[in-house]
Amino acid sequence: MIKKNQFVMNSTIKQVVGIDVAQKELVVSLGRMSSNWTPEIYASKVFPNSEKGFLSLKEWVTKFTDSQVEVRYVMEATGVYHQRLAFFFHQQGALVSVILPNKISNYFRTLEVKTITDKTASEAITRFGLERKLDSWNCPDPSFKKLQQLTRERDQIVQERTLVKNQLHAEEAEAQPNKSSVSRAKKRLALLDKQEKEIQEEIKVAVKQNEELHKSVKLLCSIPGIGLLTAATVLGETNGFELIRNKRQLTSYAGLDVVEKQSGTSVKGKPKISKKGNRHLRKAMHLPALTAIRHDERFKAVFVRLVSKHGVKMKAAVAVQRKLLELTYTIFKTQKRFDKNHFKQVTETSSTVAV
Repeated sequence: MIKKNQFVMNSTIKQVVGIDVAQKELVVSLGRMSSNWTPEIYASKVFPNSEKGFLSLKEWVTKFTDSQVEVRYVMEATGVYHQRLAFFFHQQGALVSVILPNKISNYFRTLEVKTITDKTASEAITRFGLERKLDSWNCPDPSFKKLQQLTRERDQIVQERTLVKNQLHAEEAEAQPNKSSVSRAKKRLALLDKQEKEIQEEIKVAVKQNEELHKSVKLLCSIPGIGLLTAATVLGETNGFELIRNKRQLTSYAGLDVVEKQSGTSVKGKPKISKKGNRHLRKAMHLPALTAIRHDERFKAVFVRLVSKHGVKMKAAVAVQRKLLELTYTIFKTQKRFDKNHFKQVTETSSTVAV
């Protein structure tokens, strides 16, 4: 006897638009999940990464999807290039999910894909969206967004100032320095110094204007080596840890996670950090780690123990960077000041620190 529901056709229960975002273009794949839980990718197209391209993408998706089932737009957090797209569809009332790059790359490795292209990347993002239950993305808090913009601008100014200083040093070291060139370089340095001070003051004002942000920054600054600029950078780059669910995810997002190349028993590479992540976060933790090692006995003990273990100071310093970054996440989530006694107990009971 044939049951009645055997004649019922499989219906679409989930629809995903997977988008591989680049500076100038969007490589898009459409996917759907049927009621028998079979994922299917059935269309793909390339659009400009612009307002006009967003409108064309929306029309295309509307044309080729079931209007009775919600559509979710899924993309990677690729620097700043995904932001306008995410804002656009969020303002249109669509479901948007922004995924950390390491999640997609780890998922991609599970697929039987031999050739990596923009199209296969967008298809992998689509499959990821179909198979996982994703959180919906919300527009960044204006306070965190402003901190990101200001700290990145300051970093650019510091880099430019270093370049000008090197040029000035080279010019003055010549046998017959060009006085006008030296004068212009000094004026540029004075301007850059002034602009950096303006930005630092603007960061202070931005933090003080938001009571909750001010409280969080003060708590983060209780961690040895962490100051206002570092706290502002961490909160700005993570949007208040909006997409972060645990410490491991955070270190991976920053590119401070450890990778090890090993093939059978004959090929074994040295462990190293991936550097596949947010370079602004990595850079922000460098000086705080050195400060913590020099001026805090607890972090100095961690550093010395690791150096005595493998003899590589840089690896030990990176381990401290990772520990500091993880602490910012813990302090922010618990909203409690850094407890030096608790940290001491943890480090003493831990026989090793991942490097």
